Amino acid sequence: MNRFFFAFALSTVVVAALTSFTCLPGGKGIDKDVYYAGHDLGVLYQPAQTHFKIWAPEAEAVVLRLYTKGQGGTATHTIDLNRSAYGTWQTLVRGELKNKYYTFQVKKGNTWLNEAPDIYAKAAGINGHRGMIVDMAATNPAGWAADQKPALKNFTDIIIYELHIRDLSAALNSGIYHKGKFLGLTETGTKSPGGNVTGLDHIKQLGVTHVHLLPSFDFNSIDETSTLPKYNWGYDPLNYNVPEGSYATNAYDGNVRIREFKQMVKALHSDGLRVIMDVVYNHTSDAVHANFTQFAPGYFYRHKPDGSYSDATGCGNETASEQAMMRKFMIESVVYWAKEYHVDGFRFDLMGVHDITTMNAISDTLHKIDPTIFIYGEGWTAGTSPLPEELRAVKRNTFKLHQIAAFSDDIRDGLRGPFSDVKVKGFVSGAAGTAESVKFGIVASTQHPQVNYKLVNYSKAPWAAEPCQAINYASCHDDNTLFDRLKIANPDASAEDIIKMDKLANAVVLTSQGVPFLHAGEEMLRTKQGVANSYQSPDSINQLDWSRKEKFHSVFNYYKSLIALRKNHPAFRMPSAAMIQQHLEFMPTPDPLLISYQLKNHANNDYWKNIIVLLNGSTSAKKLRLPGGEWKLAASENTINQKGIRTIKSGEINIPATTAYVLFQP
Repeated sequence: MNRFFFAFALSTVVVAALTSFTCLPGGKGIDKDVYYAGHDLGVLYQPAQTHFKIWAPEAEAVVLRLYTKGQGGTATHTIDLNRSAYGTWQTLVRGELKNKYYTFQVKKGNTWLNEAPDIYAKAAGINGHRGMIVDMAATNPAGWAADQKPALKNFTDIIIYELHIRDLSAALNSGIYHKGKFLGLTETGTKSPGGNVTGLDHIKQLGVTHVHLLPSFDFNSIDETSTLPKYNWGYDPLNYNVPEGSYATNAYDGNVRIREFKQMVKALHSDGLRVIMDVVYNHTSDAVHANFTQFAPGYFYRHKPDGSYSDATGCGNETASEQAMMRKFMIESVVYWAKEYHVDGFRFDLMGVHDITTMNAISDTLHKIDPTIFIYGEGWTAGTSPLPEELRAVKRNTFKLHQIAAFSDDIRDGLRGPFSDVKVKGFVSGAAGTAESVKFGIVASTQHPQVNYKLVNYSKAPWAAEPCQAINYASCHDDNTLFDRLKIANPDASAEDIIKMDKLANAVVLTSQGVPFLHAGEEMLRTKQGVANSYQSPDSINQLDWSRKEKFHSVFNYYKSLIALRKNHPAFRMPSAAMIQQHLEFMPTPDPLLISYQLKNHANNDYWKNIIVLLNGSTSAKKLRLPGGEWKLAASENTINQKGIRTIKSGEINIPATTAYVLFQP
């Protein structure tokens, strides 16, 4: 026996039960009042002792097993937990347990459920099937205590860049050493073979403010022991509070993934970029083997009347956020990421599955910690839910949410065509009847007297109370890239015309009110070779091909200049619906595919007095008479110059086909 386990064997003790009171209704199911309000669930490590506490209200017995490795081998110790208050079980083990592995096993009835880490596990071994006892303070990289979040004044100042960890660095031409890893996002000075800036420097060069990371917690679909590359987006949660091992340089040691995630956050912060986590509390990778099921079978999920799992997620199950202990878990999980990892925002996958009360509790709690944390999500589901829609955080209920935003599929599909049929065109391809949906996005889905809501594609009423509640975008990870989508819908269009459509789409996004969102690689016409739902496609489909930055450098410069225009001019990012109603005025146009509006009278204290935005979705050029006075053209079809490209004095301007123009009066 080694020295550690000799000392351990001599000093193991068990904490006496605080009470035998369990609140169980005759042993039949979990009473809704079995709620544990304490904040000590999980594993609390100290050098001289470690406290273990789990919630398993129907358990007849619970054992803790300790291991020396994250997989394989037999348990070195098996320790009974004692029943405690409100459905909890606990034990205290004296001795140094740092870097040891553990599982719990619950007995319900005559059945022992699967061994599993606790649902609050903070570290895990390979593939996440055993928890790991770590000293979290020892995982902090150098300078972590001095890590500073970049400044943020208003949520409407945000520009989001949606990125998959592996996509950024996987390509051979990325110039990044740590391919597919958290550390790939820490490397600076990386360049493509053509000499173009890549990776973190590229994102900084583009000028966005927030990097939205696709799921980076521990997910189930990647075998972390395999050296063969396997791809997944990560929307199959395993351990919610543990970083994904396949993104670490050593997935066997739970300390490494934690430290490298923190290094990534620190590097992004140092480069002026905030970090948003994509969180997936709406379902688990499966329900039968999920950690939730091993501690409180059935409790954390919604069910149909016949007792089967409901499936509003399209993934075989949906969680029940309205259950008190699920709500508690979600709140404590995001708080943990915000505090321990300095995360600056959260994107909720299928937020429409969650109840409004839980989402508001999450927002209220996070904003007490840091009022600049940004929260948003998908305001829809992938199927029907037994929880009534009026209680859920769907898009039409966004106005009931506390400082939480939702994606606008209205402007997305208005711009490029509907999600339901990729062959149908949108505004940027000259499709009739789409302008009102685009106008709806321009005012950030808020109330505006000049929007005819009857003509908006999906929403027949405003759903955002304030502009910061609307996420405007043209594409994201779980669909065709914008470039591919436009090619599919416009098979006869020239390459030049497709590029014009692409630039117009995100010119609209980046000049509209609300919060703009870009899919990584859009700025260099990213393609996934026509594959839309690419969550299991290889790197050859999903990776960012950095040769496209060289090939389409003018497009990159256009995007970069649009972002700079938005950041330099607060008129494009007004913080209130009242301000938008006061300063944004749509002007009549001679064509239904020409949108013209003015941002008047130093909107949001912009130093430009008046700004006109002209959006021509038509396949032919259009003429428009400008309001009186002299105007400077700041953005044309190819060039953005905030000092002015040229001056227009005639009162009439010609807008080329498929083009956005921005003019101003200084």
